[in-house]
Amino acid sequence: MLCARCVRFTRLITKTGELGIVNRTDAARVNIFPGRPLNNRYALNVVDLCPVGAMTSKDFRFKQRAWFLTKSPGICHGCSKGCNISIDHNREKYKDDTIYRFRPRLNEQVNGYFICDAGRMTYKLENDNRLVAAQVGENVVELAVAVEAARRAISQAKSIVVLVSPNCSLEQMRVVQRFAEQCSAAVSGYSDGYVQRGDGDNFLIQDDKSANRASFAILGIDSEKTAFDSAVAGADLLINFQNDLTSSLGNEAFQALLDKVQLIHIGSYQNDCSAKAAIQLPVASYSEDNGLVINCDGILQQYKAAVSKNSQAPSLIEVVHLLGGEFSSREAVLADLLANVAALGTVDLEHIPAQGTALTANEVANVAA
Repeated sequence: MLCARCVRFTRLITKTGELGIVNRTDAARVNIFPGRPLNNRYALNVVDLCPVGAMTSKDFRFKQRAWFLTKSPGICHGCSKGCNISIDHNREKYKDDTIYRFRPRLNEQVNGYFICDAGRMTYKLENDNRLVAAQVGENVVELAVAVEAARRAISQAKSIVVLVSPNCSLEQMRVVQRFAEQCSAAVSGYSDGYVQRGDGDNFLIQDDKSANRASFAILGIDSEKTAFDSAVAGADLLINFQNDLTSSLGNEAFQALLDKVQLIHIGSYQNDCSAKAAIQLPVASYSEDNGLVINCDGILQQYKAAVSKNSQAPSLIEVVHLLGGEFSSREAVLADLLANVAALGTVDLEHIPAQGTALTANEVANVAA
C-alpha cells in the first residue's frame, strides 16, 4: 500500500508542493523535488500525518518515548489565532515536569487539524529562560520579601502606571485592571512590538503574536502608544505584568524610561524587563495555570494547567492578591467578569465547551482584533 498523505498535504493545504511520489510499483517512494526542501511554515504537520512514523521531527527525535508522555489539552500562545494543541510532557523520577512538544488538537472552529511550525516550537519558551526566583535589586530573596518590597514601593509612589501583556488571560487582565483602580494607577496594554505586520497568511498564522489582545477591547484597556506615553510622562513607578516592553519601545527608549521610573516586573520569563527591574516576582506561565482567551475571530476558549513544577510559581492572581488586590481566587474573578462585563453576556465562564464559544455578533464587534 502506498500512502500519500504528506504529498496531499503539501499540495492541497500548504499549496507548496515540495513532496511527490517518484518511481513506480514496488520502487515508488515519497521524495522531495530537486532543490525544493520541505521547509514551508507548516512542514512539521507531515510528522503528525504520517501513519507509520516514516516522517519524524529532528527536534523531538530520541528525546522521549512517546508512550511515557502525558497529553494535556492547551491553547497555543504563539499568535492571536489561538490554535488548539496537545501539550506532551513528562515528569521523570527526581526531575521536573518538562514539556517535550506541542501537537495540533482538533478544533474545527479554530485551527482544524493543523498548527504552524512557529507555534509548535513555542513549547521551548515554557522550559527555558523561566523566571523562577524573586529578586530585589541584584539579590535573590524569598517571595514574601519581594512582595513586601513591592508593596512598599507602591505605597511610596506618587504616580503609578500598570502595564499588562496581551498574552495574559481574561481573568488576569481583569485582576490587573481592578488592582490599578485600587492604586489610582493608569492601566495600559501597550504592546505594538507583538505585532509583525505582513507576517500572517490566509490560513492560520496571524500578524499579532499575542494570544488575547481581543480581551483589551471588552475590558476597555487602552493599548495605544500615545496613551502609554502620556501615562508614563509623569509617573515614578511602572508595574509590568508579563509584557515584553523592550520589543515595543526598543532598547534606547526603554533605558530612557528606566531613568525616570522604578520598574516592578511580574512575569514568567527572563527578558530585558526582568533583568533591569528593581523588583521581580515570578508567576506561573500559561501551561501551569487556568485561563480564558479570546482569539482573533471572537471565539472564547479555555485552557487549563497542564504542567506542575516541583517548585511551582504562584499564579498571577495570587501574587496580585499578596500585593493588596481584592481577588483571592480565579472563581471570584469569573464572578466579577460576569457581573460587570456586559460583552460576555450569559456565557458560563466555568464551563466553556472544548470547541470554544463564539461570541454573538454584537460581542464579536466589540472584540474585533
